[in-house]
Amino acid sequence: MAQREDVAPVTSPGEGLSKPPLLARLNARGFRLLMAADAIVLFTTMAGLTAARILYFNGRLNGPIRNYTIAFVLFTAIFVATYYFAGAYERELRLGQRAVLPQMASLSFGAWLIVALVLLVTERNFIPLSAFPTVLVVSVLGVSANRFIARRLRRSRGGPSRVLLVGAPDEINLAQTHLEGDQSRAVVVGQAPDAKALLTRVEQAEATEVLLLSGRMLDQLYPEPLQTLENRGVGVLQRVMARDTLLGLENVREIAGMPFVALRTHTLPVSRARFKRSLELLALLLTAPISLPLTVLTALYIRLVAGRHVLFWQERVGREGRPFRMVKFRTMYPDAEEGLGAVLAKRGDPRVIRACDWLRATRLDELPQLWNVLRGEMSIVGPRPERPELTAQFEELIPGYSRRHEIPPGITGLAQIHGRYHTDPEYKLGHDLQYLVNWSPILDLQILLRTVWVVLARRV
Repeated sequence: MAQREDVAPVTSPGEGLSKPPLLARLNARGFRLLMAADAIVLFTTMAGLTAARILYFNGRLNGPIRNYTIAFVLFTAIFVATYYFAGAYERELRLGQRAVLPQMASLSFGAWLIVALVLLVTERNFIPLSAFPTVLVVSVLGVSANRFIARRLRRSRGGPSRVLLVGAPDEINLAQTHLEGDQSRAVVVGQAPDAKALLTRVEQAEATEVLLLSGRMLDQLYPEPLQTLENRGVGVLQRVMARDTLLGLENVREIAGMPFVALRTHTLPVSRARFKRSLELLALLLTAPISLPLTVLTALYIRLVAGRHVLFWQERVGREGRPFRMVKFRTMYPDAEEGLGAVLAKRGDPRVIRACDWLRATRLDELPQLWNVLRGEMSIVGPRPERPELTAQFEELIPGYSRRHEIPPGITGLAQIHGRYHTDPEYKLGHDLQYLVNWSPILDLQILLRTVWVVLARRV
């Protein structure tokens, strides 16, 4: 049960954050050990079940033991690499920890698909396809058990979470009520009215987690004080609205009945960015039998109803603020912006050709952007690119807006499945930043599935 604790005064400036806490110092070593434990579990599972199949079902090896050993080492590496690139070895906050079993089950299933593809391409039978379900279940249980043990060890070493609440008085009182009535192993050690006083209060309270209770504090957090807190091992979580949890997104977690999302300052490391790029190229290849005919049919339709100008090229702002030419199917009248300049699209936009309105509603007008994805100018999932004129306006009016350019823009994104054309840009930015600091392959998959639902519902 959460408790309150008197806050100790600061003896000297900066003393409270001068040394990383024990949890932060042990974190890197702990997750290296977790990675090794996963590798042992995975290799043992594959080798053990293969041996059991041979002993109890009168099976036989399809080659020398050396080949099996090499294959199992390769398959283990595929699993561990999948976990690593998906963020399964990153520092985990003690508050609002996600359910281990569903996360590891989804990651393991993805890794098994890769293993199955390798077996099919190489025409090897080191693990029969009929044995995959058993191997998958045992593997998931094993790596999940590793995480349960790791969590218990970290909890026993670190003690209860020391929580600092940031927000308006009524928000803080409500959060304290929730925490005090919940078995969250948390002690409330202080509070702050806004993010500006955050570092000082964290130093005073020696907090291990910070809960941001107001909805729009992102502009006060980047790059400081969040960077300093992250470097010191202090977790920062922002409360989100109930509607933001309806997607069941991997990054939303529950603390004492309240939905929060963890915040981080770092962008995608190079290794994870390359992994994301590889997954998207694979997705382009696998969906080409559907996307290419659909693109041709859409182009023919536009040619019939709107004339010969089928494609529309427009300058947009991409990664690191670099401009690029984004391509779409033309759904607006020629010279639609003459005299208007760059403006955001809206419901019932008079610039849109009436016969093409349904193309925008179903997002079919975005299909040519797969070419931009192939060229590396865009991603399938990411913040939507804006016009240079609009970007300049938003950067001047909205603090932190330029952070959305730290990754390639996308065809769809977290902001698009939450909002509509007329959604406030600052509201969209909040979702873009949440995506930026919480990326994972699972999150991309969830956004894509939600996008399909939005398209089917023709939500504009």
